[in-house]
Amino acid sequence: MLNLHRILITGGAGFIGSQLTRFMVTKYPQYQFVNLDALTYAGNLENLREIEKTANYEFIKGDITDAVLLNELFSKYDFTAVLHCAAESHVDRSISDPLAFVRTNVLGTVNLLQAAKTHWWGKMDDKIFYHISTDEVYGSLGAEGLFTESTAYDPRSPYAASKASSDHFVRAYHHTYGLPVKLSNCSNNYGPYHFPEKLIPLCIHNIINRKPLPIYGKGENVRDWLYVEDHVRAIDVIFHQGKIGETYNIGGHNEWTNIALVKELCRQMDTKLGRQPGESEQLITFVKDRAGHDLRYAIDASKLYRELGWKPSLQFEEGLSRTIDWYLSNPEWLEHVTSGAYKGYYDKMYGDG
Repeated sequence: MLNLHRILITGGAGFIGSQLTRFMVTKYPQYQFVNLDALTYAGNLENLREIEKTANYEFIKGDITDAVLLNELFSKYDFTAVLHCAAESHVDRSISDPLAFVRTNVLGTVNLLQAAKTHWWGKMDDKIFYHISTDEVYGSLGAEGLFTESTAYDPRSPYAASKASSDHFVRAYHHTYGLPVKLSNCSNNYGPYHFPEKLIPLCIHNIINRKPLPIYGKGENVRDWLYVEDHVRAIDVIFHQGKIGETYNIGGHNEWTNIALVKELCRQMDTKLGRQPGESEQLITFVKDRAGHDLRYAIDASKLYRELGWKPSLQFEEGLSRTIDWYLSNPEWLEHVTSGAYKGYYDKMYGDG
């Protein structure tokens, strides 16, 4: 039986991180969780309101680029496991500010690895360092084929390159120092609490407000979409049952071109908002393609199913419907995020001193 009683979650106020934190804190009341998040633009404590006073949960505002802080936390809490979600993740932002991605995704990850190595040295049995990564490290696919765990890395954006580098460091610490690591690379996530700069929440917000829906190029880029709650279930399974030193790909088996996805989103929202069929499609606006835009991503998640029994629970249309319903039912959250008001929640709850 693994002794995973004191767990550090990094980036636990972000989109995937907050879903994971709520899930784990609720499912495992016997574990103690510390959520370390720098609360940059996408970190939102309002995502965690339902667990913020739970006995087995504590939030700490801090940055994984702060090596001194990480060592202090490992000494104070004697963590037995790390769930590493913290990352800069938006490709467009990485193009305009690549060094921010190097600092957080590369240097921050190495700081975390070093803290774990230092504090676990000589007692690594029953410890886990779980690194959560992306399929973008593999590069771009043509019309055929799937990314497998053995696909060669070929990152095409500063974001993808920074995540590829962090993956390599995680594996290097395993092979060089014996650090007990697990990795997973996931496809595009979607669902509730997603910051509205990414395609689906951006389009939901813009459809509600009858604003243009910007689509890169001709909308021909293909992505495999994974409902975030399915991703969290996969992380839980890998964390508890996956093999040390192994990588697992997590995919939704839901490939959609961007234009087909947005048209399906428009169709569902017209129905839910009581608008005329085709009304929201008139908002679609094609814009200049971004630099280094990968054509297609697609994940082969058969290893995860074969070894650990996980598979996605939702098809995209159902998951998209649930996602739209959540945004329509939570207009205050969406308003706070788009206005920046969510940033004041930390001061309200914790003070800033």
